[in-house]
This record gives sequence, structure tokens and C-alpha cells, in this order.
Amino acid sequence: MVDTGISGGGVFDDVAAHVQDLVLQSPDVARLLDSLALYAVARLGSVGPDLFCGISVSRPKKPTAAAASDARARLLEQLEFKFGQGPGDAAVSTAATVHVEDLQGEERWPRYAAAAVHQGAGSVLALPLQLEGADNGVFTLYSSERSAFSAEAISTAEAFTEQASKGLTLTLRMAKLQDTKDGLTAAMQTRTVIDLATGAIMAQNRCSQDEAFKVLREASNSRNMKLRDVASLVVSSVAGGAKTFTYFDE
Repeated sequence: MVDTGISGGGVFDDVAAHVQDLVLQSPDVARLLDSLALYAVARLGSVGPDLFCGISVSRPKKPTAAAASDARARLLEQLEFKFGQGPGDAAVSTAATVHVEDLQGEERWPRYAAAAVHQGAGSVLALPLQLEGADNGVFTLYSSERSAFSAEAISTAEAFTEQASKGLTLTLRMAKLQDTKDGLTAAMQTRTVIDLATGAIMAQNRCSQDEAFKVLREASNSRNMKLRDVASLVVSSVAGGAKTFTYFDE
């Protein structure tokens, strides 16, 4: 059972560690955020009535990862993407908490507000995630009731978000390291198979390395294939048709 107590300083000190534990269960960032959304509602259940939440994280050269605690939150998250405006977007751009006490009378984002009310939302609390570098994200709490978030509830949600941000920062840092490792491994594999193919052409044609590489490049252009794929075909033919793999020690 998840502890839902929210009073007292340091009550959320365990949140960052819990987020890191979630990585072991779901290393994929999108799945991790889904688990975090459910966890957030469980921990913050007494912050406001009929609480549900959405989380989105944006990273350079990556699609935005979005998660929600239930179908209602998912629809509301999609509304912001659809209209390109809303409390979540404002929280990210201003790096400050955005509180919408009553969506019915909200005038900053009229199309979003009208659609959100139609989906049953009464009030919203959007809190920016404190992430590293160009990464950014937002943790958004929704309630079906108007004026659902008191000043104390907002402070509590901000304390939770601060700790969740620490866990997410480490998680995203690990994901970047994995991406870098995968990229380096792919580059090494590509370089090796091209070198092998170049050597095979040099041996068969009794030509220089530059001439052999030129043969590969021309074949790549004429066949509209990637250089690595052409090189793999060359090495495979020399090896008797076996598919070429290059392994590196971890």
C-alpha cells in the first residue's frame, strides 16, 4: 500500500529513490512515466478531490514522452498538444507553477479551456519539472471540481514535483548514456564492416584502399543503398553468404 500522508517536512524524501526503482521495472521512459503518474495520484490523493494527472517530458531529437494516470488525464494531455496552448505549456515556458482555479472562466487559453471543461475538468495545477540541459517537462494535476487546489495543496504538489524531478533527472541521464553507447557501438560496427569490405575489394581487384573505397561509394550511389549495407553485401559474398556481424566487448 502507498502512503498518502502529505503533512510535515521531508515527507516526499523517498520519491526520488522510488522513481529510480521504477527504472528497474520499466527502463523505457514512456512506461516509467505511466508508472509515475499512477504513483503520484496515490501519494497526492488528498491534495484535491477526484485527482488525476498527466506527465510529459521533451528531449532533444526525441519524441515527446507523455503519460497519464487514467483515460481522462490522457484526453486532457492530448488537448494541449492539439491546441498548442494550455497550463502545461505555460508552466514549461515560464518555469513556474500555473494554477487554473476555474476552467469555466479561464480566458488565457479559451479553446483549450472550453474543451477541457467539456471533458469534465474543473481545475488544473501544472508544475514544471526541474530537469537538466535542454530537457523539459511538466507534471499536471487535474480535478473534476472547481477550486480544488488550496495554497497548502499547491505547496505539497510542488514538494512532490521537486523530488520526482530529481529521480527523473537521473533516469534521463542514464537514458542519454545508453543512447550514446548504442550510437558508438553502431558507428564502430559500421566502420568495421566498411573496412572489411574495402579490404576484400583491394584483395580481389589488386587496387589501393582509396580505389576500393571509391568502388564501394559508387555502388552505394548507383544502388541507392547505405554504404554500410553495400559493405555488408560485399563481406557476406566473400564469407560465403553468411550474414556479417561485428561484436564488441561490453
